[in-house]
Amino acid sequence: MYDHNENQLIMPDEFFLPFEGHLNARNRWVVLASEIPWAEIEQAYVERLGNKKRGERAYPARLALGSLIIKEMLGLSDEGTVEAITENPYLQYFIGLDAFQLEKPFDASSMTHFRKRFDADYINQINERIIQQQKELTSKTNPKKDSSDDDDDPFGMSTKPSNTPSKKGSTNERTHQGKLLIDATCVPANITYPTDIGLLNHAREKLESIIDTLHQPLIGKRKKPRTYRRRARKQYLAISKQRRPNKHTIRRAIRQQLGYVRRNLAHIETLVKQSDLRSLGRLAYKDLLVIQELYRQQSMMYQEKTHSIQDRIVSIRQPHVRPIVRGKASAPVEFGAKLSMSLVNGYAFMDVLDWDPYHEGKLLRHSIEIYKERHGYYPEAILADTLYRTRENRALCKELGIRLSGPRLGRPPKNKSITRQQRNIERQDASERNQIEGKFGEGKRTYGLGLISACLQSTSETAIALGILTMNLSKILRDFFFSFLKILRQEFYLLTS
Repeated sequence: MYDHNENQLIMPDEFFLPFEGHLNARNRWVVLASEIPWAEIEQAYVERLGNKKRGERAYPARLALGSLIIKEMLGLSDEGTVEAITENPYLQYFIGLDAFQLEKPFDASSMTHFRKRFDADYINQINERIIQQQKELTSKTNPKKDSSDDDDDPFGMSTKPSNTPSKKGSTNERTHQGKLLIDATCVPANITYPTDIGLLNHAREKLESIIDTLHQPLIGKRKKPRTYRRRARKQYLAISKQRRPNKHTIRRAIRQQLGYVRRNLAHIETLVKQSDLRSLGRLAYKDLLVIQELYRQQSMMYQEKTHSIQDRIVSIRQPHVRPIVRGKASAPVEFGAKLSMSLVNGYAFMDVLDWDPYHEGKLLRHSIEIYKERHGYYPEAILADTLYRTRENRALCKELGIRLSGPRLGRPPKNKSITRQQRNIERQDASERNQIEGKFGEGKRTYGLGLISACLQSTSETAIALGILTMNLSKILRDFFFSFLKILRQEFYLLTS
């Protein structure tokens, strides 16, 4: 195992390679390792472990968090992540090993425990700390400029006055600065597309397995309850194989499957009195509780002839997943968590994450207050889509002195020059707001936000937070290499001039 007291940062030239040589200091994993405050993360990580004297010594935070970052950045599975770390010395350096080793540093099953220990709130704190560290480094390398050069601040965190030059008796604190880009999306979970018949058939099969388990100690003493599983399976296949069954056929099939589920639940209630419920495993017992609620919801929807109900269960394995209506042509309804994300100068922040659907426009005040808490002032402008442009939000932004993107309400002004200027501002806002749409696409295509494979609610939230963290780390890497190329270009011009 590893010692938590050894928090010294290993330099690339100190990393031992059995085949001689040294690590490249400009490799992306070496650069990325230097941009993460491992010592601060380790200290907070040890405090979250609880009693450190009980059980085996835990893996260090750099190994745990570094492995999760590698998984999201490379788009690998848990097993693939461990194999990649075993084969690559740069990845072993990134997770904190001091020498290259041929053995696996940990088992792939440990990745699940890593995700449980680094919850979404902790990942968000790490994300904001890394961005704050980049801001501090930028402020040290770049000298302070005049107020006219505030737009060159890559973080929008300058404290220069925003209006006229400071006078005697005035304060230099800036109350509004930067632009807040905000939008919401659905992060889909890896579940089968839910249908009422499919859910009931899946519930029936799980109940039949539970009945078999509970009846196991009673073999030879009690007759096994009849479940009619063959008939139920045949009826389900008859409807599932039809390409477009009509609503009457679907309703009859739902009634049949509800009857089988009701019968199986009654058998289980009888068997529990005769057998020991502890013979069921933890997962089977959880499935039984979920199926009982699923049966209640499906029965109510069948009786009321509706297809919607509050807190509707769409997956027995992941009962926390909810349907999110997005209204898109490709996927009008998605199943997963709804994420409200804000973007400030290319860096993404997770404002709200909820599994229940909500109207993102009602959370604008929350996002504004979080922006002020992070940066110390309100934004100059908020770039958002039409869902945020309600009358309440317009009044809120007017009260706080914030410009909300989009056309103004009421008649256009008679002065055509003012109208032309407003249209130019709207066009500029729309083009800048595309950044957050592109950030959503980047996260879903590259950093695992397109399909969350974790099954638990806590680990799924961790995976979403890690996706946002890795997007910001990738931006830090791009900025580093762009600055490096800029230095090379300047040196080339000096040599050739």
